Amino acid sequence: MIKVAKPTRGGTVRVTFELPATEPAGAVSVVGDFNGWNPYANPLRKRGNGARTAVVSVPAGSTLHFRYLAEGGVWFDDETAGGRDAQGACLTVPD
Repeated sequence: MIKVAKPTRGGTVRVTFELPATEPAGAVSVVGDFNGWNPYANPLRKRGNGARTAVVSVPAGSTLHFRYLAEGGVWFDDETAGGRDAQGACLTVPD
């Protein structure tokens, strides 16, 4: 699941990437053009409700291209993303 906040006065938008606690098993990171496709930049962390999340702030109006990278080098897309292209899932955040 992806949650997108309203743009701030500073022109940024907080995007929260969320996965269930156990699907998939092991460590997972969200990797995309917003973090230079760095698998160590945004690991999903377990929250009190059991879900795993990572939050990024991006410029309002941007289109994000991203995928998840699970333990063992397994790449997968977010089924709730707005669309897909050659880079994986894509999501445009509001202005």
